[in-house]
Amino acid sequence: MRLLVYFCLKSIELRTLTALLLLLCVQSCQTIDLYEKHVTIPNHEWKSSFKPQFQFTITDTTAAYQLFIVLRHTDKYNFNNIWLNLYAQAPGTPSRKFGPIEMPLAAKESGWLGTGMDDLYDHRVALSLDPAQFHFKKAGTYVFTIEQAMREDPLTQVLNVGLRIEKQKP
Repeated sequence: MRLLVYFCLKSIELRTLTALLLLLCVQSCQTIDLYEKHVTIPNHEWKSSFKPQFQFTITDTTAAYQLFIVLRHTDKYNFNNIWLNLYAQAPGTPSRKFGPIEMPLAAKESGWLGTGMDDLYDHRVALSLDPAQFHFKKAGTYVFTIEQAMREDPLTQVLNVGLRIEKQKP
């Protein structure tokens, strides 16, 4: 009897494991309407000459998109904001500058605005207020470049910067 119960429990575990693996395979085969990439800042000192680039391909020009700047810094970062210049190059066109863009990182009342873990803080700040209004006009490869535009150079205690693009659901 014990042997029968043992084999029944083992077969249930095996079926559960098989179902979980199948579910993971199905989910991994679905496309994700998202681009996200982070670039590490060398020595945690962001020099104005270091301008991370992000390259991605857009195929759906009918969809609305939401763009985010992603930033990680330590709690020793000296400012409550960061000023950035964003350069965007659409397929077949010259690069276009947007900025300076202020990215608030802290509030006097509540401290750091991002999510924190230990002494590190992550921020994801939307670039446009109304994502329903932002569409890529041409299909193809886009290149975005982010430049820090602060007076302090190099800007210390910044760990990485990134770009996130989400395709909005209709």
